[in-house]
Amino acid sequence: MCLVYPNAYGVGMANLGFQAVYKILATTDGVYCERAFLGEDGRGAYSLESGRALGDFDVVAFSLSFESDYPNIVRVLNAAGIPARSSLRRDSGRAWPLLLAGGPATFLNPEPVAPFFDLFLIGEGEEMIPESFRGAAGWAGIGFEGLLERLSAVEGAYRPDFLRTAEPRSSRTVKRRYLRDLDAAPATTTVVAPDSVFGDHYLVETSRGCEWGCRFCAAGFMYRPVRHRGNAGVIQDSLAGLQYSGTIGLVGAELASHPGLPVVCEKVGASGGRVSPSSLKADMISPRLARALGSSGTRSVTVAPEAGSERMRRVINKNLSEDEIMRAADLVVGDGVDSLKLYFMCALPTETEEDVDAIYDLTDKVRATMLGHGRGRGRVGRIKVSVNPFVPKPWTPFQWDPMLEVSSAQRKIASLRRRFGGLANVDFDSESPREAYLQTLLSRGDRRVASVVEALAAGGSGWWQQIQEMRRGRHPDIDFQPDDFVHRSYDYDDLLPWDFIDHHIDKDYLWLERRRALSGRETEPCDVATCTTCGAC
Repeated sequence: MCLVYPNAYGVGMANLGFQAVYKILATTDGVYCERAFLGEDGRGAYSLESGRALGDFDVVAFSLSFESDYPNIVRVLNAAGIPARSSLRRDSGRAWPLLLAGGPATFLNPEPVAPFFDLFLIGEGEEMIPESFRGAAGWAGIGFEGLLERLSAVEGAYRPDFLRTAEPRSSRTVKRRYLRDLDAAPATTTVVAPDSVFGDHYLVETSRGCEWGCRFCAAGFMYRPVRHRGNAGVIQDSLAGLQYSGTIGLVGAELASHPGLPVVCEKVGASGGRVSPSSLKADMISPRLARALGSSGTRSVTVAPEAGSERMRRVINKNLSEDEIMRAADLVVGDGVDSLKLYFMCALPTETEEDVDAIYDLTDKVRATMLGHGRGRGRVGRIKVSVNPFVPKPWTPFQWDPMLEVSSAQRKIASLRRRFGGLANVDFDSESPREAYLQTLLSRGDRRVASVVEALAAGGSGWWQQIQEMRRGRHPDIDFQPDDFVHRSYDYDDLLPWDFIDHHIDKDYLWLERRRALSGRETEPCDVATCTTCGAC
């Protein structure tokens, strides 16, 4: 089989999930696995290892982490001469590889790309993939239907041909699989790839999921229950990684909540390396953790307030006060960290202009703290502020809410950009609201959106003009209104395209969380030892 990441090699090999799946497949008895990526010329027709044509494999498996890569699926298949739609492959009169897909984007909602695939594996793959290919050493000659029958038998498998309507209506739910014990299958860098985005990092997964329950965050809900790896395993893998790189990239949705993070940082620092953690929750940064980061040479730390005002942080359930943010900035900058990355969102439900202005105000206060420490040691760092438009995601309490109109989101970001333009030592960055529109469409759509994916794959760089033609009803291949998926508010009883997936989370719980958001009420973080409220534990 060939495992495809539908983006450039450097992006794919920086993805720890892709690396983990490749390792699983490469060590499964009876499976020979090669890799393919979207080439620099927009092509991905041949495998990396042997140059074999994708059409010559028994199985072509796509790892899908981001909806923005969906058009690249069609580009890869077109380059390989494989009909993109499964119906065309079945009716072509010749044998084609079985097309399989998995990855986080498919956990949420596979329907926008369902017409392209014969099968999805919904959930985490550590147990599901070996179960799917158990006995593969004896499968020679069984053909496409035999392969499909065997791979479909595992729990978590989803066959789109069982559901033929635009909006799935089936009594058969598909259970999202998850690994209970992360130490049973630790995820670390499998192939050291210096040319990847994080080529100077050796990656080690520390946790999966997040206990804080931010209401916009798909990862915080689709990976429930939260699971942490044990300290010993993380330390062992981190120290082993130092033979490949001096920087250990610790991966998790929110790292400061990992009970052993300070010890890991201290051990890596004592061994001559440094730690590069993903996002840290401000109120979980302890003096010991700040010292460990600074002393090990970590020069940049990411903190995500997500909203500038206390009111807005209550709406999104950030469980974070301004005092806690300022305390965290004082700790990490005071212990030698030069630069801070601050992540915010705008265009959130119930947001006011005052909430948007508060993003600037909070950043200015953090900047003052950084300048104070910097002057004392003769070196002033920088703050990178990233402000991105809210995208309503499936399986979150905001899945029923619309995305704000593109023009309104653009005005909010433009206003912030003007204000930040005069602030020294601060760099401002944002995602385009147009990109957010497309992401919302591709994450909340049903099977009709596959036509949008095909059109974008064929259209090249003028994708927003195509979207505008679709919105005006002038695109020859689109017979529905994309705004219905992007700017529509859903009612509780509405059937959502992704409702057939069982994420082990009660829909009533998500609706209650939405009501609490609109009331500005926070919810306590997950207690996986005693709580069963959401249904995941």
